[in-house]
Amino acid sequence: MAVEGGLLGREIAFFDALREAGVPVALSEVIDATRAMGVVDLLDREALRQAFAATAVKRPHHRPTFDRLFDLWWPAVTGEPTPVDAEGTPAEGDGDGEVDRDALRDALRELLLTGDEDAMRRFAREAVATLGRSDGAGGRQNWFSYRVLRGLSPETLVSSLLDALLAGQQRGGLAEKVARQTVQERIRQFQEMVEAEVRRRLAEDRGVEQISRTAVQPLSEQVDFLRASRDDMAELRRQVFPLARRLATRLTARRRLGRSGKLDFRRTVRASLGTGGVPLVTHHKPHKPHKPELTVLCDVSGSVAGFAHFTLMLSYALREQFTKVRAFAFIDTCDEVTRFFTPGGDVADALARMSAEADLVWFDGHSDYGHSIEEFAKRYPDAVGPRTSLLILGDARNNYRATGVPALKKLVAQARHAYWLNPEPAAYWGSGDSAVTQYGEVIEMVECRNAVQLEDFVQKLLPG
Repeated sequence: MAVEGGLLGREIAFFDALREAGVPVALSEVIDATRAMGVVDLLDREALRQAFAATAVKRPHHRPTFDRLFDLWWPAVTGEPTPVDAEGTPAEGDGDGEVDRDALRDALRELLLTGDEDAMRRFAREAVATLGRSDGAGGRQNWFSYRVLRGLSPETLVSSLLDALLAGQQRGGLAEKVARQTVQERIRQFQEMVEAEVRRRLAEDRGVEQISRTAVQPLSEQVDFLRASRDDMAELRRQVFPLARRLATRLTARRRLGRSGKLDFRRTVRASLGTGGVPLVTHHKPHKPHKPELTVLCDVSGSVAGFAHFTLMLSYALREQFTKVRAFAFIDTCDEVTRFFTPGGDVADALARMSAEADLVWFDGHSDYGHSIEEFAKRYPDAVGPRTSLLILGDARNNYRATGVPALKKLVAQARHAYWLNPEPAAYWGSGDSAVTQYGEVIEMVECRNAVQLEDFVQKLLPG
């Protein structure tokens, strides 16, 4: 687990690992962290953790990633732990190399009952050393958290723990609910402690740099829309409005500090009279930044629905940055869904109403981009004009149906700007029933696989 460069080298490598995991860390923040190391007690690990977090973590949802990597790069212990049981005395086997699992389960039960986190963490280290080891090829040690958790089965202790915590109180009431939540939270903490100890062991055996790359899950904003789980999408939806606020603040500041307006010839000439007719200083008319109209046309079928929903939510969270926002959804036909998104309304309710009430199916409920684009152009001729930024969302997988390219070409010609955001990796474009090649000839196709790429695109869509 050696890292070149001593303490400062480890610090720099740690911040590099944060960047690789997707946590943005600027050079100035690394310098601030280095200065903090000269102030805090380096033997106080938690003080060092808080100092680094204060300098590097800017968003709450980045903190779990920071903590996991900090525990890898700055472990609380190294090497073999001292074997202890719940009372702090040496833990013993049965004399034949076999582990007394019943004794370990009894010790775990007492720890879960008392809730002593420090003792539970020491027990987790010993449990991994006792139950989590597996001999690999070439004499190499492997470590597995599932072996520990399977051997101790902490979930099976819930009933006896509830009996002990309730101590004769009536079941089914508030007391049981609180006790059950307490037990489940302590079991979850123990499981996390075991997993953290396994990561520490692996980092010592294989190198902290290697384990850092696999120890953390991608941040929610880096998860591909098409691969996002239900929990990932729920977290992304929670980030919509903080993301919109950041973008709106950034875009407003960029407009305010943007270039000047057109040259004010009269004021420039008048000012030049004081310098012999030489215009040393030019004067400009006030810059009036353009606020475009936005029309969003999105495929809400199948796996792309999560991407479309997230982008719709972001568009409406940013509606103050546009003169007007209109939204249209389609599967194999098109319907305007602007009516579901009222100012001050709940966006999640709006999405639910859109799915239930909008007229999006014409024939068989499979994606038909050609028919949907043609219906959009025919039924809503006023939706795209010279001030409109047209945004089409979808993977362009058209089930080998007609593409409607002529209608799309007319829409693009009418719009001020037109973009197609595609959540599929560019490497898959044009394969199978993908019509990206045909559409890409008439509209700019933009890869938009995650929230980071979408944020970058929104800043492009709203120039200062």
